[in-house]
Amino acid sequence: MKILVTGGAGFIGSAVVRQAVGAGHAVVNLDALTYAACLANVATVAENPAYAFEQADIRDRAALDRVFADHQPDAVMHLAAESHVDRSIDGPGAFIDTNVTGTYTLLEAARAYWEGQGKPDTFRFHHISTDEVYGSLGPTGQFTETTPYDPRSPYSASKAASDHLVRAWGETYGLPFVLTNCSNNYGPYHFPEKLIPVVILNALHGKPLPIYGDGSNVRDWLYVEDHADALLTVLTRGAEGRTYNIGGENERSNLELVKTLCAILDDLKPKATGSYADQITFVTDRPGHDARYAIDPTRIATELGWRPSVTVEQGLRLTVQWYLDNEDWWQALLNRDGVGKRLGGVGAGAP
Repeated sequence: MKILVTGGAGFIGSAVVRQAVGAGHAVVNLDALTYAACLANVATVAENPAYAFEQADIRDRAALDRVFADHQPDAVMHLAAESHVDRSIDGPGAFIDTNVTGTYTLLEAARAYWEGQGKPDTFRFHHISTDEVYGSLGPTGQFTETTPYDPRSPYSASKAASDHLVRAWGETYGLPFVLTNCSNNYGPYHFPEKLIPVVILNALHGKPLPIYGDGSNVRDWLYVEDHADALLTVLTRGAEGRTYNIGGENERSNLELVKTLCAILDDLKPKATGSYADQITFVTDRPGHDARYAIDPTRIATELGWRPSVTVEQGLRLTVQWYLDNEDWWQALLNRDGVGKRLGGVGAGAP
């Protein structure tokens, strides 16, 4: 297949690009190269003849039309998005603009291209989304593909809107699509604004390890390489018009997760004295912080035979080792906008 991947220089998108090229697909990586993008993420495939890069914005219809005409893709994997909840609290407009208007513009470009090709049944528009569209769970229960939407942040609301647009374009215009909602990703090439890379890098620099509230918020953790494998599985084998929830089957509270990271760092790069856990600091909670996410992965497991390959402990060890081995990668990102700063609308002077 020839796959157009939007956001392919980002964290999850670059994992998809690397795996897709490795699996023998041709890939067109379309990325606007915003603050969280990094072409070093795809350096291992950049010289492959099956890989092409296009710097373009998904809100730019003329650029999208040119890319579709020039490259003639068989499928679109749409990962380009503003994705950081804390940033969405401080500046929601960018999330509406990119995640909603950008998805609409991409859908229209894809529809025009698909119709111009004679509406082939083999075409797929794969929209990659998040479990955060479902809202917050109590101590029990899991999200399924039929869980009602209940987004609680500007980020999750913008992703919920984009999900609805994709389904509407399928129903109204017949555009063939598949849709996936995933749990929290982690792993190599994770931009240092999310919890796991922040904890690793703060630990190595002797800084406080910030945990929101009391650390009891629970997430289901999915190793990014497993997620990329699942996405390609859904693209190539998923039923048209079907939604698949992709979970890591690894629920952990934020406090448990950070303590696990500290124990791994104690083993792989011990401090002169004490434990990295001594640096744990509880900070003012994020506004509207969802208590718990958990995904029921039954559909993708039973219909497509996919399950994650690593436990969270195995994946975290691989991740920590990658950051220890790739200092040149993350050092180059430390001066980018927002890195190392507390975001999330908690007020001036908050830690």
